[in-house]
Amino acid sequence: MKKTTLFLLAGATMLNACKSTETKSKIETKNGEVKVKSNGPLLSEAPTKEIAAPLTQRLDYPETKKVDQADDYFGTKVSDPYRWLEDQYSEETAQWVNAQNKVTFGYLEKIPFRNNIKERLTKLWNYQKLSAPFIKGGNLFYFKNDGLQNQAVLYKNSPVKGEPEVFLDPNKLSADGTTSLSGFAFSKNNKYMAYGTSGGGSDWNTWYVMDVATKKQLSDKLEWIKFSGAAWQGDGFYYSRYDAPKDKALSNKNEYHKIYFHKIGTPQSADKLIYEDKNKPLLNFSAQTTEDERFLLIYGSEGTSGGTLAYKDLKDPKGKINWLVTTYESEYNVIDNVGDKLLVHTNKNAPNYKLVLLDPKKPQEANWKTIVPESQNVLSSVTMVGGKIIATYLKDAASQVLVFDVNGKKQNELEFPTIGTVAGFAGDKDTKETFYTFTSFTYPTAVYRYDIANNKSELFWKPEVDVKSEEYETKQVFYTSKDGTKVPMFIVHKKGLKMDGQNPTYLYAYGGFNISLTPSFSAVNLLWLENGGVYAMPNLRGGGEYGEKWHKGGMTPNKQNVFDDFIAAGEYLKKEGYTSTEKLAISGRSNGGLLVGATMTQRPDLAKVAFPGVGVLDMLRFHKFTIGWAWVPEYGSSDDKAQFENLYKFSPLHNIKEGTAYPATMVTTADHDDRVVPSHSFKFISELQEKGGGTNPYLIRVDVKAGHGAGKPTSLQIQEWADIWSFAYYNMGVDPYGKAK
Repeated sequence: MKKTTLFLLAGATMLNACKSTETKSKIETKNGEVKVKSNGPLLSEAPTKEIAAPLTQRLDYPETKKVDQADDYFGTKVSDPYRWLEDQYSEETAQWVNAQNKVTFGYLEKIPFRNNIKERLTKLWNYQKLSAPFIKGGNLFYFKNDGLQNQAVLYKNSPVKGEPEVFLDPNKLSADGTTSLSGFAFSKNNKYMAYGTSGGGSDWNTWYVMDVATKKQLSDKLEWIKFSGAAWQGDGFYYSRYDAPKDKALSNKNEYHKIYFHKIGTPQSADKLIYEDKNKPLLNFSAQTTEDERFLLIYGSEGTSGGTLAYKDLKDPKGKINWLVTTYESEYNVIDNVGDKLLVHTNKNAPNYKLVLLDPKKPQEANWKTIVPESQNVLSSVTMVGGKIIATYLKDAASQVLVFDVNGKKQNELEFPTIGTVAGFAGDKDTKETFYTFTSFTYPTAVYRYDIANNKSELFWKPEVDVKSEEYETKQVFYTSKDGTKVPMFIVHKKGLKMDGQNPTYLYAYGGFNISLTPSFSAVNLLWLENGGVYAMPNLRGGGEYGEKWHKGGMTPNKQNVFDDFIAAGEYLKKEGYTSTEKLAISGRSNGGLLVGATMTQRPDLAKVAFPGVGVLDMLRFHKFTIGWAWVPEYGSSDDKAQFENLYKFSPLHNIKEGTAYPATMVTTADHDDRVVPSHSFKFISELQEKGGGTNPYLIRVDVKAGHGAGKPTSLQIQEWADIWSFAYYNMGVDPYGKAK
């Protein structure tokens, strides 16, 4: 198990092929202009049917109560009239949500082509998806979704039986598919598998244990686990949890994270406390054990990047926990041990990361041995498998994979069909083969087998998808932001696109938490592309595409750079003739929801449509709920005077101006989102509905029994995306099915 990182990014599913928009390229597993060439014919766009403007007068929104609430921040009084909406458990809030959803779905139901979009999206989504397999105990395991299953199923393929069998089917965990598999870990002897489940998309997990040979679930049941995996040692495992919350489990601040050891067959009440910090409630801790169970590693973090590192020699009966790193300035990720030394992936004095070997008894940096040095490309992940070091780099936001021997001598470089994203390479030290996935914007996720000793890579499995990749074109351009910084952006569209400024364009970005957005296939985006749309994805500062320097360029107090980068991307698309204000939609989720909220309040004239998804929109109070305090290193805190002044300048909730016409907006959130609590969205839309001018709709769509994004069932994803595309087209005045056939 690797260090647990509390990314704000909306969570992914257990099967990365099922992802719709976001790709986290910082894969953590142990185990000018660039064009993509294709040989298909150029296609001319058929004329798009324009439809009448959807609104000529303001919608009749539910009346939202205001209260007399104001806070004093260093002499600045800030009103908060919708504070009562922070209580998502109140009956009053529930009634407000129902009233808002009634207006929103009433609006969506009147869009004439909404059902057409849902039907087409369902058809596009309905293809088999496979994860990168991994080998445990001589058996091959992989996740597969037959097409429209709500959750991907874990299969086991035994070399003895020769036929795959269902090992664990998350679809049977709940009748409606809203309970998902949140994590799993096999014991070192491959006798047991611990696995976590999440209900309704919550970050709260319950963990169980099953016997691998019989598939029988054992009596073990561990609750109130959050931001944790399972690190096995012998007949038990280490994990992290909070004390059971007294009330309001989905909104109250998470404090005093602790590491425990659970022995198989015993009740959770008997678990042994391994580590806690009674003096610092706002820290998170995670555990890892090396493959040979020689070392226990403990990571501490106060935010979403950087952290401390400790170790314990488990072969020493008198061994104690010793801290190797006690500051939070850099990242440290132990890949595995090499004898009594640790192989560590770090950005300490290496913004683009490097791989070093250190002696835990002499951990000073002067004693480190560099195995893979820092380079001009970001070393985003490392695995040690089959006696080789497999290093995945980011080169202008696309994957590059190099293979080294254990001493750091370069041996091979893998080749891929086009620029794209690679993930996988799980395995143990004696594994002879490993698997990985490759995907790009118009290249559906395929699985490859890599023969480690012979350096041979071959196609293992390829999906059958209704997409003609040769009809599309992908470009990577570098545009200039406000301060002169060059920012890369991927642009995808059909070949032969007319640069007349009339193409519906979807501009999606993230820009934060050292997360990198990289090329990936999406059935969702394919619907947009096949109807003549343009998909644009810039790699904004704040992300990890160019290492820690790029990340810090978008952190507090530099967060405004991220919004400037995004605004400049929109202006570039219009200037170059891809689109116009009336045909541009801006979108982002979580930290990206903040991005959209800040952009639309700073530049309401930039786009026609805005989608702030599960966003951090109240920058003065985000740290008071669940895990929000962990984002303070990224954003700053309103408890600090200088940081308050910076946050107040761009906080979307506090920058909505009376009478300003904002883009047609559909805020999306969910009732079980305990990462970014839904009150952010509730308060933002209330302010927007009250103050926003013009006739554009200002709506909120609240999903039920769903969370921040992880584990969301297929059925809910399809409906949400059908509504998003319908809202975008409708407010652009475009009928996607009015095309000439």
